[in-house]
Amino acid sequence: MESGLVKRSGIDFKAIPAAGVHGVGLKALPRNLWQLGRGMLVSRRILREFKPDVLFFTGGYVAVPMALAGMKVPSLLYVPDIEPGLALRTLARFADKIAITSENSRRYFKRPERLCLTGYPTRPDLSGWTRSKARQAMKLTDEAPVLLVVGGSKGARSINNAILAVLPRLLEKTQVVHVTGELDWQEVERRTKAAKLERASRYHAYPYLHEEMGAALAAADLVISRAGASTLGEYPLAGLPAILVPYPHAWRYQKVNAEYLVQHGAAILLEDNQLQENLLPTATSLLDQPEKLAAMHEAMQSLSHPQAAIEIGRQLFSLSKRGGPTW
Repeated sequence: MESGLVKRSGIDFKAIPAAGVHGVGLKALPRNLWQLGRGMLVSRRILREFKPDVLFFTGGYVAVPMALAGMKVPSLLYVPDIEPGLALRTLARFADKIAITSENSRRYFKRPERLCLTGYPTRPDLSGWTRSKARQAMKLTDEAPVLLVVGGSKGARSINNAILAVLPRLLEKTQVVHVTGELDWQEVERRTKAAKLERASRYHAYPYLHEEMGAALAAADLVISRAGASTLGEYPLAGLPAILVPYPHAWRYQKVNAEYLVQHGAAILLEDNQLQENLLPTATSLLDQPEKLAAMHEAMQSLSHPQAAIEIGRQLFSLSKRGGPTW
């Protein structure tokens, strides 16, 4: 998916072979190590061609080959989640500077002099929307509150299924903007058409939103989603109260992100196995308490770092002036 998004922005994209080594079986380990070796060779070729002044990493095992190949080039590592994963901790050993989303991340790193708090960078097109313009753009009215449901780039099947199971009752109270993710789109479209919803005009489903995502965030009163790193930037930017459902089949990063927002009074956490039973009462209870939503809005907005991307850019320019290899 990253390839498509990068190319959509008019930026050249080159892929690097890589594979994870943490938690993989003995049968897969030799193949994955071979992939990492291939990735280093490709990374060295890219470095020779591109001759960068600075490297910018944001985690994932795909970054490891480039970090190893580019050890002589000044580098900035950005930590999007509250708790860094194994790849990020590995990359931190090579980084000259480490940018973090939250102060809570400091405890995971040694050498605090390398850390700088920037916040989570957000796209410019996410801001600048008024609620009235956003609702007009999303074909929403002011007759009922707006619930935004985000299944992620590919989809969050348990969230999508839980929403569809209670959709008729939700639509009695709220308008629903449902971003299903590409993988579940056809199934969601089929099921909602078959349901013949009484208040179908209140339901707005999309496989994915690009430029319109800023309008969706500004139009909503409440969001239900996973708790990936973007929730630490996009929801605070919009001051959007959240019901967060951490992805249960991965390491605990999403749960730590969700707990951070819950501790600040900006979100409510639902476990994935509680969705079917608790999604409807939790959502309707919040929508019935405008004063509670207002308090969550203030709490969420207080965590925003709207200048995060600019600050990361400043750090990159500063590192580039240190000088690297003479290609």
